[in-house]
Amino acid sequence: MSVSLFDLSVGSYIQALEGATGFLKKGAVYCAGNGISLDDVVDTCLYPDMLKFRFQVVCMAHHSLGAIKGLQKGVFEPPAGYPEADYPGLQELIAITLDELKAMDHDAVNSLSGGKLVFKIGKNQIPFTAENFVMSFSLPNLYFHLTTAYDILRIKGVPLGKIDFLGPMRVGA
Repeated sequence: MSVSLFDLSVGSYIQALEGATGFLKKGAVYCAGNGISLDDVVDTCLYPDMLKFRFQVVCMAHHSLGAIKGLQKGVFEPPAGYPEADYPGLQELIAITLDELKAMDHDAVNSLSGGKLVFKIGKNQIPFTAENFVMSFSLPNLYFHLTTAYDILRIKGVPLGKIDFLGPMRVGA
């Protein structure tokens, strides 16, 4: 059995963001019940030289839906133009991202297979094929930011486990 670009990218993005949707919801409920300010959560970082929770969630959208848009354009750049959202706004961003990913056409995404993409960051340009971009850049970045957001909620005391991170697994015989 071969894995299509759609399954590799969009399928993985949906699973990851479904997990994020769940742990973001658990985080909101826990914080409300324990007197923890969601504004404080949004402004929390794991270490002073790391970016805040808000950025981590924005990057979840950027390294999933934004990655597919980058494949379509042939160019991917660091996140820009996202609103300064509060916690409910970040939850909405992930919900909108998921809706757009779920609406994607399998054939349209698979037609990007073998295509070229350039990651532009400042004056640097890194060339990728579509598959290499997804496997070696997009997915690792998505999981990094997903893990960091998850970890920030954990340090706030939110009772999360691995299953919350994984989201709905694609199982079958």
